[in-house]
Amino acid sequence: MDKITLERIELLHPKLRAEAKQIYAEICEALKGKAICRFAYTLRTFAEQDALFNQRPQVTKARGGKSYHNYGLAIDIVLLVDKDKNGSFESASWETNVDFDGDGKADWQEVVLIFKQHGWIWGGDWASFPDKPHFEKSFGYSVNDLLLKYNAKKLIPNTNYVNI
Repeated sequence: MDKITLERIELLHPKLRAEAKQIYAEICEALKGKAICRFAYTLRTFAEQDALFNQRPQVTKARGGKSYHNYGLAIDIVLLVDKDKNGSFESASWETNVDFDGDGKADWQEVVLIFKQHGWIWGGDWASFPDKPHFEKSFGYSVNDLLLKYNAKKLIPNTNYVNI
């Protein structure tokens, strides 16, 4: 298992951590061979979100406070590929149709299926601004609802996570 991904899972909303660990274990079981999955982003501060929003070319349509990442309810992934077969997984890939492990299924799509089986929304299904690395689980809250809770300090005690 990827140590960086495991550390990033710990940044997710406490309500999602155990499930994200289970999802990651299932992903690791499904991807055998030349590629692994890394959770590239989980929790993102409002300032980090604004920096991404202002980046060109545009990579997000969400300002700080308007992304599920800001509440620890979203994950962005990347596949890491071991091109030289030395176990270093040195190359990042966002290719959604490549079967790196040769099992007849595109590795990215295997990851998508696992997240969907756990009830997560995949950004690749969005018509207006597809975001293929993105997965989110909102528990029925809009980002506006979450921002209101955050601003009203309706947080889990001793944390900055909204109480949901």
